[in-house]
Amino acid sequence: MQDITLPPPDHADSSWRQPAPRSKAPLIFFLLLVLVAMSITLVLLEKNKRQSKIALSSSSEKPQPLQMNPQTPASPPRTALQEAEDTLKTAGSTPQQPKREDPIDLITSIGNALANQDFATAEKLIGERAMNPDTRERLKQLSSTQQLKLRAPNPVREVGEMELNKKARYALELADREPGRDRIYFDLVKNGLVWEVDKLTLPPADGEAIPRAMLVDSLGITDSFLLAVLNQNFTLAKEFVNTEKVSDATLAGLCILFEEGNYRLRPEKPLRAILQKDDLASYLANVQAADGTQAAQFAIILKKNATNPNWIIDDLNLDQLLSDYAQRFAGGDVYYTPLIKNPAGGDTLVLYFEFDEERLTLRTERQLAIVAMILKTDTRKKIHLSGHTDALGSADYNQGLSQQRANAVKAYLIKAGVGTQQIITAAKGLTEPRRPNVKATGEDDPEGRRANRRTEIYLDF
Repeated sequence: MQDITLPPPDHADSSWRQPAPRSKAPLIFFLLLVLVAMSITLVLLEKNKRQSKIALSSSSEKPQPLQMNPQTPASPPRTALQEAEDTLKTAGSTPQQPKREDPIDLITSIGNALANQDFATAEKLIGERAMNPDTRERLKQLSSTQQLKLRAPNPVREVGEMELNKKARYALELADREPGRDRIYFDLVKNGLVWEVDKLTLPPADGEAIPRAMLVDSLGITDSFLLAVLNQNFTLAKEFVNTEKVSDATLAGLCILFEEGNYRLRPEKPLRAILQKDDLASYLANVQAADGTQAAQFAIILKKNATNPNWIIDDLNLDQLLSDYAQRFAGGDVYYTPLIKNPAGGDTLVLYFEFDEERLTLRTERQLAIVAMILKTDTRKKIHLSGHTDALGSADYNQGLSQQRANAVKAYLIKAGVGTQQIITAAKGLTEPRRPNVKATGEDDPEGRRANRRTEIYLDF
Protein backbone atom coordinates (compact mmCIF):
# COMPACT_ATOMS: atom_id res chain seq x y z
CA MET A 1 0.00 0.00 0.00
CA GLN A 2 1.42 3.25 -0.97
CA ASP A 3 1.94 6.02 1.53
CA ILE A 4 0.07 9.24 0.82
CA THR A 5 1.52 12.56 2.03
CA LEU A 6 -1.04 15.27 2.72
CA PRO A 7 -0.16 18.91 2.25
CA PRO A 8 -0.40 21.28 5.28
CA PRO A 9 -3.61 23.21 5.63
CA ASP A 10 -3.83 26.73 4.26
CA HIS A 11 -4.82 28.30 7.71
CA ALA A 12 -3.04 26.88 10.72
CA ASP A 13 -4.67 27.22 14.22
CA SER A 14 -2.39 29.41 16.46
CA SER A 15 -3.71 27.95 19.68
CA TRP A 16 -1.58 24.96 19.55
CA ARG A 17 1.63 26.79 18.63
CA GLN A 18 4.45 27.50 21.33
CA PRO A 19 4.28 31.09 22.67
CA ALA A 20 7.09 33.47 21.72
CA PRO A 21 9.55 34.26 24.61
CA ARG A 22 8.88 37.75 26.52
CA SER A 23 11.55 40.55 27.02
CA LYS A 24 13.13 40.86 30.57
CA ALA A 25 14.15 44.57 30.21
CA PRO A 26 11.26 46.12 32.32
CA LEU A 27 11.98 43.83 35.24
CA ILE A 28 15.65 44.68 35.19
CA PHE A 29 14.85 48.41 35.10
CA PHE A 30 12.50 48.14 38.10
CA LEU A 31 15.11 46.28 40.11
CA LEU A 32 17.67 48.96 39.34
CA LEU A 33 15.31 51.66 40.66
CA VAL A 34 14.79 49.78 43.91
CA LEU A 35 18.55 49.41 44.37
CA VAL A 36 19.09 53.15 43.76
CA ALA A 37 16.36 54.10 46.29
CA MET A 38 17.81 51.82 48.91
CA SER A 39 21.27 53.28 48.36
CA ILE A 40 20.02 56.86 48.81
CA THR A 41 18.16 55.90 51.98
CA LEU A 42 21.27 54.31 53.47
CA VAL A 43 23.33 57.40 52.67
CA LEU A 44 20.83 59.73 54.38
CA LEU A 45 20.63 57.54 57.45
CA GLU A 46 24.40 57.53 57.76
CA LYS A 47 24.54 61.32 57.42
CA ASN A 48 21.93 61.86 60.16
CA LYS A 49 23.78 59.48 62.41
CA ARG A 50 27.02 61.45 61.97
CA GLN A 51 25.28 64.78 62.70
CA SER A 52 23.77 63.33 65.88
CA LYS A 53 27.23 62.28 67.04
CA ILE A 54 28.58 65.79 66.38
CA ALA A 55 25.72 67.40 68.34
CA LEU A 56 26.26 65.08 71.30
CA SER A 57 29.99 65.69 71.34
CA SER A 58 29.57 69.49 71.25
CA SER A 59 26.88 69.65 73.96
CA SER A 60 29.54 69.65 76.70
CA GLU A 61 31.28 72.68 75.21
CA LYS A 62 30.37 76.31 75.99
CA PRO A 63 27.39 77.28 73.85
CA GLN A 64 28.07 79.89 71.22
CA PRO A 65 25.69 82.82 70.73
CA LEU A 66 23.19 82.27 68.01
CA GLN A 67 23.29 84.53 65.00
CA MET A 68 19.82 85.79 64.26
CA ASN A 69 18.72 85.52 60.68
CA PRO A 70 17.89 89.05 59.56
CA GLN A 71 14.79 87.68 57.87
CA THR A 72 13.59 86.01 61.07
CA PRO A 73 10.95 88.18 62.79
CA ALA A 74 12.18 89.57 66.15
CA SER A 75 10.50 88.57 69.39
CA PRO A 76 8.12 91.18 70.84
CA PRO A 77 9.97 93.64 73.16
CA ARG A 78 9.81 92.89 76.86
CA THR A 79 8.35 95.47 79.22
CA ALA A 80 10.50 97.30 81.76
CA LEU A 81 8.75 95.49 84.58
CA GLN A 82 9.45 92.05 83.03
CA GLU A 83 13.13 92.89 82.70
CA ALA A 84 13.22 94.18 86.29
CA GLU A 85 11.62 90.95 87.46
CA ASP A 86 14.23 88.89 85.58
CA THR A 87 16.98 90.95 87.18
CA LEU A 88 15.69 90.31 90.68
CA LYS A 89 15.00 86.62 90.00
CA THR A 90 18.74 86.08 89.64
CA ALA A 91 19.06 87.41 93.20
CA GLY A 92 16.35 85.05 94.44
CA SER A 93 13.52 87.58 94.83
CA THR A 94 10.67 88.85 92.66
CA PRO A 95 9.38 92.45 92.97
CA GLN A 96 5.74 93.12 93.56
CA GLN A 97 4.28 94.39 90.33
CA PRO A 98 3.16 98.01 90.65
CA LYS A 99 -0.32 98.90 89.52
CA ARG A 100 0.57 101.14 86.62
CA GLU A 101 -2.97 102.40 86.38
CA ASP A 102 -2.32 103.88 89.84
CA PRO A 103 0.38 106.59 89.55
CA ILE A 104 0.98 106.68 93.31
CA ASP A 105 1.71 102.94 93.31
CA LEU A 106 4.14 103.37 90.41
CA ILE A 107 6.06 106.21 92.11
CA THR A 108 6.05 104.32 95.42
CA SER A 109 7.63 101.29 93.72
CA ILE A 110 10.32 103.50 92.19
CA GLY A 111 10.97 105.10 95.59
CA ASN A 112 11.25 101.74 97.33
CA ALA A 113 13.73 100.52 94.71
CA LEU A 114 15.87 103.63 95.17
CA ALA A 115 15.69 103.35 98.97
CA ASN A 116 16.82 99.71 98.70
CA GLN A 117 19.69 100.77 96.40
CA ASP A 118 18.19 98.67 93.62
CA PHE A 119 18.97 101.07 90.83
CA ALA A 120 18.36 98.49 88.09
CA THR A 121 14.71 98.07 89.05
CA ALA A 122 14.21 101.82 89.51
CA GLU A 123 15.70 102.47 86.08
CA LYS A 124 13.45 99.90 84.43
CA LEU A 125 10.33 101.31 86.08
CA ILE A 126 11.24 104.88 85.11
CA GLY A 127 11.95 103.91 81.50
CA GLU A 128 14.22 105.27 78.81
CA ARG A 129 12.08 108.29 77.95
CA ALA A 130 12.98 110.13 81.15
CA MET A 131 16.55 108.82 81.54
CA ASN A 132 19.15 110.84 79.67
CA PRO A 133 22.81 110.03 80.46
CA ASP A 134 23.21 112.86 82.98
CA THR A 135 19.99 112.00 84.82
CA ARG A 136 20.89 108.31 84.87
CA GLU A 137 24.31 108.99 86.38
CA ARG A 138 23.00 111.41 89.00
CA LEU A 139 20.16 109.13 90.01
CA LYS A 140 22.49 106.14 90.19
CA GLN A 141 24.85 108.07 92.43
CA LEU A 142 21.96 109.25 94.58
CA SER A 143 20.77 105.68 94.98
CA SER A 144 24.11 103.91 95.46
CA THR A 145 26.24 106.30 97.50
CA GLN A 146 23.57 107.56 99.87
CA GLN A 147 20.94 105.62 101.73
CA LEU A 148 17.79 107.42 100.65
CA LYS A 149 14.99 107.46 103.18
CA LEU A 150 11.43 108.07 102.12
CA ARG A 151 9.29 110.41 104.15
CA ALA A 152 6.79 108.53 106.27
CA PRO A 153 3.96 107.74 106.26
CA ASN A 154 3.20 109.12 102.78
CA PRO A 155 6.32 109.47 100.63
CA VAL A 156 4.43 110.30 97.44
CA ARG A 157 2.65 113.61 97.02
CA GLU A 158 0.47 114.49 94.08
CA VAL A 159 1.38 117.97 92.88
CA GLY A 160 -1.39 118.50 90.38
CA GLU A 161 -2.82 117.86 86.95
CA MET A 162 -1.47 119.59 83.88
CA GLU A 163 -4.04 117.93 81.62
CA LEU A 164 -7.17 116.26 82.96
CA ASN A 165 -6.60 112.50 83.35
CA LYS A 166 -3.76 112.63 80.81
CA LYS A 167 -0.76 114.38 82.35
CA ALA A 168 0.09 114.88 86.03
CA ARG A 169 3.00 115.62 88.33
CA TYR A 170 4.02 113.79 91.49
CA ALA A 171 6.77 114.35 94.04
CA LEU A 172 8.74 111.63 95.82
CA GLU A 173 9.39 113.13 99.26
CA LEU A 174 12.74 112.28 100.87
CA ALA A 175 13.40 112.28 104.61
CA ASP A 176 16.40 113.70 106.50
CA ARG A 177 17.43 116.02 103.69
CA GLU A 178 17.77 119.78 103.47
CA PRO A 179 14.64 121.60 102.28
CA GLY A 180 14.97 122.14 98.56
CA ARG A 181 16.91 118.89 98.15
CA ASP A 182 14.21 116.71 99.63
CA ARG A 183 12.05 115.74 96.65
CA ILE A 184 12.20 114.19 93.19
CA TYR A 185 9.57 115.27 90.70
CA PHE A 186 7.96 112.89 88.18
CA ASP A 187 5.89 114.09 85.24
CA LEU A 188 3.61 111.24 84.17
CA VAL A 189 1.62 110.72 80.98
CA LYS A 190 -1.20 108.24 80.54
CA ASN A 191 -0.77 105.69 77.78
CA GLY A 192 -4.04 103.84 77.42
CA LEU A 193 -4.87 102.64 80.91
CA VAL A 194 -1.38 102.87 82.39
CA TRP A 195 0.86 105.74 83.51
CA GLU A 196 4.43 106.20 82.30
CA VAL A 197 7.22 108.52 83.41
CA ASP A 198 7.67 111.30 80.85
CA LYS A 199 10.11 113.52 82.73
CA LEU A 200 12.26 113.24 85.86
CA THR A 201 13.56 116.24 87.82
CA LEU A 202 16.20 115.59 90.47
CA PRO A 203 17.01 117.91 93.39
CA PRO A 204 20.17 120.03 93.21
CA ALA A 205 23.30 118.18 94.24
CA ASP A 206 25.22 118.99 97.40
CA GLY A 207 27.11 122.21 96.85
CA GLU A 208 24.68 123.47 94.21
CA ALA A 209 22.48 126.46 94.99
CA ILE A 210 18.88 125.69 95.91
CA PRO A 211 16.53 127.54 93.53
CA ARG A 212 13.30 129.15 94.64
CA ALA A 213 11.47 126.55 92.58
CA MET A 214 12.90 123.35 91.10
CA LEU A 215 10.46 123.59 88.20
CA VAL A 216 9.77 126.99 86.68
CA ASP A 217 6.72 126.17 84.60
CA SER A 218 3.31 127.41 85.78
CA LEU A 219 2.57 124.31 87.86
CA GLY A 220 6.03 124.32 89.44
CA ILE A 221 5.71 127.98 90.47
CA THR A 222 2.22 127.40 91.88
CA ASP A 223 3.37 124.38 93.87
CA SER A 224 6.39 126.22 95.30
CA PHE A 225 4.18 129.16 96.26
CA LEU A 226 1.69 126.97 98.11
CA LEU A 227 4.46 125.05 99.90
CA ALA A 228 5.83 128.40 101.13
CA VAL A 229 2.37 129.41 102.38
CA LEU A 230 1.83 126.07 104.12
CA ASN A 231 5.20 126.47 105.82
CA GLN A 232 4.28 130.04 106.79
CA ASN A 233 7.23 131.37 104.81
CA PHE A 234 5.76 134.72 103.88
CA THR A 235 8.99 136.11 102.42
CA LEU A 236 9.44 133.22 100.00
CA ALA A 237 5.76 133.19 99.04
CA LYS A 238 5.99 136.87 98.16
CA GLU A 239 8.76 136.17 95.62
CA PHE A 240 6.30 134.23 93.46
CA VAL A 241 3.63 136.95 93.15
CA ASN A 242 3.13 140.19 91.29
CA THR A 243 3.23 142.60 94.25
CA GLU A 244 1.30 145.20 92.25
CA LYS A 245 -1.65 142.80 91.99
CA VAL A 246 -1.35 140.57 95.07
CA SER A 247 -1.05 142.58 98.27
CA ASP A 248 0.89 141.65 101.38
CA ALA A 249 -2.41 141.56 103.25
CA THR A 250 -3.73 138.90 100.84
CA LEU A 251 -0.62 136.80 101.36
CA ALA A 252 -0.77 137.20 105.11
CA GLY A 253 -4.48 136.37 105.07
CA LEU A 254 -3.81 133.18 103.12
CA CYS A 255 -1.14 132.21 105.65
CA ILE A 256 -3.65 132.85 108.45
CA LEU A 257 -6.35 130.80 106.72
CA PHE A 258 -4.11 127.77 106.32
CA GLU A 259 -2.52 127.95 109.76
CA GLU A 260 -5.28 129.16 112.03
CA GLY A 261 -8.05 127.46 110.06
CA ASN A 262 -5.99 124.25 109.87
CA TYR A 263 -6.64 123.87 106.16
CA ARG A 264 -4.57 121.63 103.92
CA LEU A 265 -4.43 120.94 100.22
CA ARG A 266 -6.44 117.89 99.25
CA PRO A 267 -4.20 114.82 98.71
CA GLU A 268 -5.96 113.84 95.46
CA LYS A 269 -5.89 116.39 92.66
CA PRO A 270 -4.77 119.30 94.87
CA LEU A 271 -4.19 121.46 91.81
CA ARG A 272 -6.19 121.22 88.63
CA ALA A 273 -5.29 123.11 85.47
CA ILE A 274 -8.17 125.21 84.17
CA LEU A 275 -6.40 127.22 81.50
CA GLN A 276 -3.06 126.61 79.79
CA LYS A 277 -1.74 129.15 77.28
CA ASP A 278 1.70 130.38 76.35
CA ASP A 279 1.40 133.46 78.56
CA LEU A 280 -1.60 132.69 80.80
CA ALA A 281 -2.40 129.80 83.12
CA SER A 282 -4.86 129.22 85.94
CA TYR A 283 -5.33 126.48 88.52
CA LEU A 284 -7.98 125.55 91.03
CA ALA A 285 -6.53 124.68 94.43
CA ASN A 286 -8.67 122.12 96.25
CA VAL A 287 -8.60 122.59 100.02
CA GLN A 288 -9.85 120.30 102.76
CA ALA A 289 -10.51 120.94 106.44
CA ALA A 290 -8.75 119.31 109.36
CA ASP A 291 -11.38 116.58 109.56
CA GLY A 292 -10.67 115.57 105.95
CA THR A 293 -13.91 116.96 104.54
CA GLN A 294 -13.92 118.94 101.33
CA ALA A 295 -13.79 122.62 102.22
CA ALA A 296 -13.47 124.91 99.24
CA GLN A 297 -11.53 125.91 96.19
CA PHE A 298 -9.59 129.03 95.37
CA ALA A 299 -8.24 130.20 92.04
CA ILE A 300 -4.61 131.00 91.21
CA ILE A 301 -3.89 132.92 88.01
CA LEU A 302 -0.39 133.19 86.53
CA LYS A 303 0.99 135.32 83.72
CA LYS A 304 4.19 136.04 81.87
CA ASN A 305 5.11 138.44 79.09
CA ALA A 306 8.00 139.69 77.04
CA THR A 307 9.33 141.95 79.80
CA ASN A 308 8.80 139.27 82.45
CA PRO A 309 9.40 135.87 80.79
CA ASN A 310 9.06 133.94 84.04
CA TRP A 311 5.70 132.77 85.37
CA ILE A 312 4.37 134.90 88.21
CA ILE A 313 1.16 134.74 90.23
CA ASP A 314 -0.98 137.64 89.12
CA ASP A 315 -4.18 137.07 91.12
CA LEU A 316 -5.67 135.03 93.96
CA ASN A 317 -9.41 134.60 94.37
CA LEU A 318 -10.01 133.51 97.97
CA ASP A 319 -13.75 134.20 98.17
CA GLN A 320 -14.87 130.57 98.57
CA LEU A 321 -12.16 129.84 101.13
CA LEU A 322 -13.01 132.93 103.16
CA SER A 323 -16.69 132.02 103.11
CA ASP A 324 -15.97 128.49 104.32
CA TYR A 325 -13.73 129.83 107.07
CA ALA A 326 -16.40 132.24 108.27
CA GLN A 327 -19.04 129.49 108.35
CA ARG A 328 -16.85 127.01 110.17
CA PHE A 329 -15.74 129.42 112.87
CA ALA A 330 -18.86 131.55 113.22
CA GLY A 331 -20.73 131.58 116.51
CA GLY A 332 -20.95 133.56 119.68
CA ASP A 333 -20.62 137.29 119.60
CA VAL A 334 -17.52 137.56 117.39
CA TYR A 335 -17.46 137.92 113.63
CA TYR A 336 -14.80 135.96 111.76
CA THR A 337 -12.96 136.54 108.49
CA PRO A 338 -9.28 137.48 108.36
CA LEU A 339 -9.56 139.51 105.15
CA ILE A 340 -11.86 142.28 104.03
CA LYS A 341 -11.85 144.43 100.93
CA ASN A 342 -10.06 147.74 101.23
CA PRO A 343 -12.00 150.66 99.67
CA ALA A 344 -8.68 151.90 98.29
CA GLY A 345 -8.13 148.54 96.58
CA GLY A 346 -6.83 145.16 97.59
CA ASP A 347 -7.38 143.35 100.88
CA THR A 348 -7.01 144.36 104.50
CA LEU A 349 -6.35 142.14 107.49
CA VAL A 350 -8.94 142.47 110.21
CA LEU A 351 -9.44 141.25 113.81
CA TYR A 352 -12.79 141.18 115.61
CA PHE A 353 -13.84 141.81 119.22
CA GLU A 354 -16.68 140.86 121.49
CA PHE A 355 -19.26 143.47 122.49
CA ASP A 356 -17.78 146.30 124.58
CA GLU A 357 -14.43 144.47 124.80
CA GLU A 358 -10.89 145.37 123.87
CA ARG A 359 -9.40 142.02 124.87
CA LEU A 360 -8.04 139.73 122.17
CA THR A 361 -9.57 136.30 121.70
CA LEU A 362 -7.45 133.17 121.27
CA ARG A 363 -8.24 133.21 117.58
CA THR A 364 -7.12 136.81 117.09
CA GLU A 365 -3.94 136.06 119.02
CA ARG A 366 -3.11 133.21 116.66
CA GLN A 367 -3.71 135.49 113.70
CA LEU A 368 -1.48 138.18 115.18
CA ALA A 369 1.27 135.63 115.78
CA ILE A 370 1.51 135.21 112.01
CA VAL A 371 1.57 139.00 111.48
CA ALA A 372 4.32 139.31 114.08
CA MET A 373 6.34 136.64 112.33
CA ILE A 374 6.09 138.60 109.08
CA LEU A 375 7.06 141.90 110.70
CA LYS A 376 10.10 140.43 112.44
CA THR A 377 11.63 139.30 109.15
CA ASP A 378 12.39 142.96 108.36
CA THR A 379 12.35 145.75 110.93
CA ARG A 380 11.76 148.28 108.16
CA LYS A 381 8.26 146.92 107.63
CA LYS A 382 5.48 148.95 109.20
CA ILE A 383 1.78 148.45 109.87
CA HIS A 384 -1.09 150.84 110.50
CA LEU A 385 -3.71 149.78 113.07
CA SER A 386 -7.14 151.40 113.10
CA GLY A 387 -9.62 150.61 115.88
CA HIS A 388 -13.41 150.58 115.22
CA THR A 389 -16.66 150.07 117.13
CA ASP A 390 -20.35 149.51 116.48
CA ALA A 391 -22.93 152.29 116.95
CA LEU A 392 -24.17 151.42 120.44
CA GLY A 393 -23.10 154.00 123.00
CA SER A 394 -21.94 157.57 122.69
CA ALA A 395 -19.44 158.77 120.14
CA ASP A 396 -16.93 159.75 122.82
CA TYR A 397 -17.16 156.34 124.51
CA ASN A 398 -16.70 154.50 121.25
CA GLN A 399 -13.77 156.73 120.31
CA GLY A 400 -11.95 155.67 123.46
CA LEU A 401 -12.94 152.00 123.00
CA SER A 402 -11.59 151.98 119.43
CA GLN A 403 -8.27 153.35 120.66
CA GLN A 404 -8.11 150.63 123.32
CA ARG A 405 -8.67 148.00 120.67
CA ALA A 406 -5.86 149.35 118.48
CA ASN A 407 -3.59 149.54 121.54
CA ALA A 408 -4.39 145.92 122.48
CA VAL A 409 -3.19 144.74 119.08
CA LYS A 410 -0.08 146.89 119.35
CA ALA A 411 0.73 145.54 122.81
CA TYR A 412 0.51 141.95 121.61
CA LEU A 413 2.80 142.59 118.65
CA ILE A 414 5.41 144.30 120.82
CA LYS A 415 5.29 141.41 123.27
CA ALA A 416 5.84 139.07 120.30
CA GLY A 417 9.04 140.92 119.39
CA VAL A 418 7.90 143.55 116.90
CA GLY A 419 9.58 146.95 117.24
CA THR A 420 7.51 149.84 118.56
CA GLN A 421 8.60 152.01 115.63
CA GLN A 422 6.98 149.54 113.23
CA ILE A 423 3.44 150.12 114.56
CA ILE A 424 1.23 153.16 113.94
CA THR A 425 -2.23 153.33 115.56
CA ALA A 426 -5.39 155.34 114.94
CA ALA A 427 -8.84 155.41 116.59
CA LYS A 428 -11.86 155.65 114.27
CA GLY A 429 -14.68 155.10 116.77
CA LEU A 430 -18.05 154.48 115.09
CA THR A 431 -17.34 156.66 112.07
CA GLU A 432 -16.38 153.95 109.54
CA PRO A 433 -18.76 151.00 109.81
CA ARG A 434 -18.21 148.06 107.46
CA ARG A 435 -21.86 147.04 107.62
CA PRO A 436 -25.05 148.85 108.72
CA ASN A 437 -25.65 148.81 112.46
CA VAL A 438 -29.43 148.81 111.92
CA LYS A 439 -31.73 147.14 109.44
CA ALA A 440 -33.66 148.99 106.75
CA THR A 441 -36.69 148.93 109.08
CA GLY A 442 -34.73 150.82 111.73
CA GLU A 443 -34.34 147.77 113.99
CA ASP A 444 -31.03 146.86 115.57
CA ASP A 445 -28.85 144.55 113.43
CA PRO A 446 -26.59 142.42 115.72
CA GLU A 447 -24.94 140.74 112.75
CA GLY A 448 -23.92 144.05 111.25
CA ARG A 449 -22.64 145.34 114.56
CA ARG A 450 -20.46 142.23 115.02
CA ALA A 451 -18.73 143.03 111.72
CA ASN A 452 -18.02 146.59 112.91
CA ARG A 453 -16.27 145.73 116.19
CA ARG A 454 -12.80 145.36 114.78
CA THR A 455 -9.21 146.50 114.33
CA GLU A 456 -7.99 146.73 110.76
CA ILE A 457 -4.33 146.08 109.92
CA TYR A 458 -2.82 147.86 106.91
CA LEU A 459 0.50 146.34 105.93
CA ASP A 460 2.81 149.07 104.69
CA PHE A 461 5.51 146.88 103.13
